[in-house]
Amino acid sequence: MSVLDAPRGLHNVVVTATSIGDVRGDEGFYHYRQYSAIDIATHLTFEDAWYLMVEGALPTDAERREFLRAAAPLRVLPEEVRAAVAAVAESGPKQPLFALRTVLSGLVDPVPLYESAESDKRAIALRLCAMTPTILAAVHRIRSGLQPIEPRADLTTAQNWLYMITGDVPEDAHAKAVDRYLTATIDHGFNASTFTARVVASTGSDVTSAVCAAIGAFAGPLHGGAPDRALDGLDQIADIDAADSWARSKISAGERIMGFGHPVYRTEDPRSVLLRDTAQELGGELIAKAVQVEKIVATALADLKPDRKLYANVEYYAGVLMELCGIPRSMFTPTFACSRMVGWCANIVEQSHDSKIIRPIARYDGPPAPQPLPVQQ
Repeated sequence: MSVLDAPRGLHNVVVTATSIGDVRGDEGFYHYRQYSAIDIATHLTFEDAWYLMVEGALPTDAERREFLRAAAPLRVLPEEVRAAVAAVAESGPKQPLFALRTVLSGLVDPVPLYESAESDKRAIALRLCAMTPTILAAVHRIRSGLQPIEPRADLTTAQNWLYMITGDVPEDAHAKAVDRYLTATIDHGFNASTFTARVVASTGSDVTSAVCAAIGAFAGPLHGGAPDRALDGLDQIADIDAADSWARSKISAGERIMGFGHPVYRTEDPRSVLLRDTAQELGGELIAKAVQVEKIVATALADLKPDRKLYANVEYYAGVLMELCGIPRSMFTPTFACSRMVGWCANIVEQSHDSKIIRPIARYDGPPAPQPLPVQQ
């Protein structure tokens, strides 16, 4: 059997087929099913996109109402999950995503994917997606010395997220902004966490195990953990006149400027453009500063790295938008996880239809083998 050497990071290697969506980096375009993800985020809602991920089609008004009716009670945590959340919040991992993974790993989901009926897989996936925001918000509030807040059946996912974190029903503008963010980040090709979820699913494991593996990948600082660090970079620039020297010194030192560059896009990140426009609708000094700094950093990158096309990515304006909407920085990446959970679950269910395990090989580059064992002294 012939062996194919893949590039580092499996860059541009096609490993399977999917009908969930795609990213066309050279065009600055990505889509969910057959629709532009940006169009959905701009004109529809997170719940519409969630339904599309599950059913493969956008919902009618009646289908949307029924979907919301089914999802609403699943947001409410059963008593055993509440107890697990309280225990993890008080003495578990400090990173909110690790706390989520710990709670979810205790859920009973023992049936292997290949032995599960399609309806059972979807039911488990729906439950995981519905309860994830409630778990994360409860962990945050307990650690802040506050009582968890019950989700409300009359609120959307975005409204509930802000409500369960802050205790206040959000302004319409803030709910709309967060809804756009959640919708725009549901899925994005075979990113590291999605691929991880599909690898685990390919073994025939259960939905929850695959989701927990995805969370572990997503928590890595090179993947989902950048929105707060991108905003930290803005904080370092006290005076806009110092932005150019700040950027150039970092680039010259070989340091990464968080919130800039993407492994796929060779154009502006369409998610960044959407979130920039949305944040500008909210207005304020922070977004005005962010837009100025983006232009300055982009110019410095073009000057010092002319062979690479580096633009602001989704994390840059995600941090700005969430800050404007009152989400604490420790909850930026958890907000991202609330939306990406829908994409993970869609990919897990799709992967379960393929009985072939994902099993690549590595090229050995250690000392030649076999060698004699060393003589014992």
